[in-house]
Amino acid sequence: MTELPAEVRALASDADHQLAAELAAHSAELLRALRACGIDDPDVLRKQGDRRSHELLAAELAARRPADAVLSEEGKDSAQRLGVRRVWIIDPLDGTREFGEPDRPDWAVHVALVIDGFPVAGAVALPALHEVWSTAGAASHDQPPAAAGPLTGPPRLAVSRTRPGPAAAQVQQALGAEPVPLGSAGFKALAVVRGAAEIYAHSGGQYEWDSAAPVAVALAYGLHASRLDGAPLTYNNPDPYLPDLLIAHPDWARPALDAVRLPPC
Repeated sequence: MTELPAEVRALASDADHQLAAELAAHSAELLRALRACGIDDPDVLRKQGDRRSHELLAAELAARRPADAVLSEEGKDSAQRLGVRRVWIIDPLDGTREFGEPDRPDWAVHVALVIDGFPVAGAVALPALHEVWSTAGAASHDQPPAAAGPLTGPPRLAVSRTRPGPAAAQVQQALGAEPVPLGSAGFKALAVVRGAAEIYAHSGGQYEWDSAAPVAVALAYGLHASRLDGAPLTYNNPDPYLPDLLIAHPDWARPALDAVRLPPC
């Protein structure tokens, strides 16, 4: 899937798009300040980052969108969200490990609005780079930055720096892809949006908060986003486990899907 249907995109207002970007930016500012305040114990830093970012986002959403539900990696899940159309799915600190490692930039903040299961609005902040990529910002671009990347020769493949996974291995083998090891899921997904990679193929387990905002942004920029079998990514399911996804430049989507369908050697 390279775009949401027009009737689905219309479910979100301009204010929804702007709010996602604003909240991601506010959380990014908080996390940069926290990281710079000199906490020596990385575990303490990570825990404070998770908690304080969640508290900021949850409080803002409660105040500004009180009728909407929230699903957060750091919050308690509630079946109430299954009975409403609008759910904000957030990952207050994606890449907690990297956040606690000095000078690593590959961590992120995810804020997405899902309506009727579709990721219609969202933002991914890359705080260490002082960047926020959002569905609001996509409207000012004629084409994704990825379109400027190399479309001939081996593609670049965003992979986990610690657990690349079988899908990435299959894509690398089938397409001769050049691996680009990175930290958080959001940072890997945004590598494709930013034109630093052409493919992000993940298998081995994620949750809805890992991909909702990155997928919203990727689709807004005209990239392909789907399950590894090509099925659409849907959100606000009773079980938020969403184990696999593919985000790719449209020219590489079909080759990547074909690669992950091949039986592993």
